[in-house]
Amino acid sequence: MVAKEKQDLLSALPGVDEVLAWEGVSPLLAQYPRSLVLAGIRLGIDRLRQQILAAPGKVDRVGVDTFPVAIEGTLREYLLQAVTPSLRPVINATGVVLHTNLGRAVLAPAAREQLGQLSRGYCNLELDLETGERGSRYSHVEELLTRITGAQAALVVNNNAAAVLLSLNTLAAGREVLVSRGQLVEIGGSFRIPEVMAWSGCRLVEVGATNKTHLKDYERALGPETALLLKVHTSNYSIMGFTATVAADQLVELGKRRGIPVMEDLGSGVLLDLTPYGLPAEPTVQASVAAGLDVITFSGDKLLGGPQAGIIVGKEAYIGAMKKNPLNRALRIDKTTLAALEATLRLYLSPEDVVGQVPVLEMLTVPAKVLEERAQALARKIGERLGGRVTARVVRDYSQVGGGAMPTAQLPTSVVALESSTISAASLTARLRRGRPAVLARVAAGRVLLDPRTIQEGEEKELWQALERALLGEGN
Repeated sequence: MVAKEKQDLLSALPGVDEVLAWEGVSPLLAQYPRSLVLAGIRLGIDRLRQQILAAPGKVDRVGVDTFPVAIEGTLREYLLQAVTPSLRPVINATGVVLHTNLGRAVLAPAAREQLGQLSRGYCNLELDLETGERGSRYSHVEELLTRITGAQAALVVNNNAAAVLLSLNTLAAGREVLVSRGQLVEIGGSFRIPEVMAWSGCRLVEVGATNKTHLKDYERALGPETALLLKVHTSNYSIMGFTATVAADQLVELGKRRGIPVMEDLGSGVLLDLTPYGLPAEPTVQASVAAGLDVITFSGDKLLGGPQAGIIVGKEAYIGAMKKNPLNRALRIDKTTLAALEATLRLYLSPEDVVGQVPVLEMLTVPAKVLEERAQALARKIGERLGGRVTARVVRDYSQVGGGAMPTAQLPTSVVALESSTISAASLTARLRRGRPAVLARVAAGRVLLDPRTIQEGEEKELWQALERALLGEGN
């Protein structure tokens, strides 16, 4: 009997052409591509078919009356998802300034403006406008980088791992590279320095111990196959206590005596001393250049505050060889990256003003008092709009730098802590994350935390509106 009832219901399912003629469906053909509408209808019908087949017992034929509602609901949901960009803006309320999953550095207004201008048409990417001859795409940023850092030459590829790969392949393919055992870091995506070195074609030679490496360790390991001394800044972790490392100038002196180039992978890379703002000391690119290092690599989308890029600066002879390496073409950057990077670097020509112009630097250095005022204002607005559904209190907490930069830094902040008697913190954060706009928050001690440090100017209204929809369960 049950099988017959199911079969009757399956037979009652409408066909695609029938659904297309429904009053609520036919107008959708004017808004969306026909192929998407048909796919959504088929999905809606198939979902009902699966529900009927999966029903464990007797199925009531009254369910036929709900077919249109179910199919149209599935169709509209499918169409909305199909036309909504997968890559879309997110309000970052986590307090993690360089959030890798959220695109790391927020670009400066100048960079965004430059991107907008160049995206509307053609540009002189590889054309010398003075001579009319073919130019180099790197010329748009090389002079800026050499002026800011003091290096002889510069080159930019698509990220810092690529910068390390290209440098090692050019300088040491088929030969040995000496690196301290305590500097064999793992970067994002589970990639490790030894793996990058292996793909570059060089042979890794570990020196020293995990916590202590001395100059004599490098001296003992030097041999006829040694092509490079590599120093890796452990920007994404810190070893405390009984430790020792070899300073850059000591490695440079050793390299000069033995005729071997010295390279430093700075990782995050910073062009400005941030210790006056209470942040931990981080080696600047300028300091590494001044120490005499032959090649220095660092990221563009971390503490520098620009787009994703791997920046290489150093001696002309070595950078020139990298430019001629065929691998460089596979790793080169495009016009959009160059546009954003050039605009960001130009801001560093006025170091006294750059903190207020580069969002990453501004977020890292904003005073705790200002953050408290922002949190209080946000809490008041949430209380006015949603006081009956959620409580909002301002509490002290800490933000993070993120992005594998300054791992020991604790940035004092004030956050808005949300609690609701009708929805759990986990469910609320999930709804916020799935909303439009998406909002990413933190959960601690059963409360949802909103950190104003990473909430951009003008996003407050969108945030509390998104919170209101999440509490009402809309769009979820």
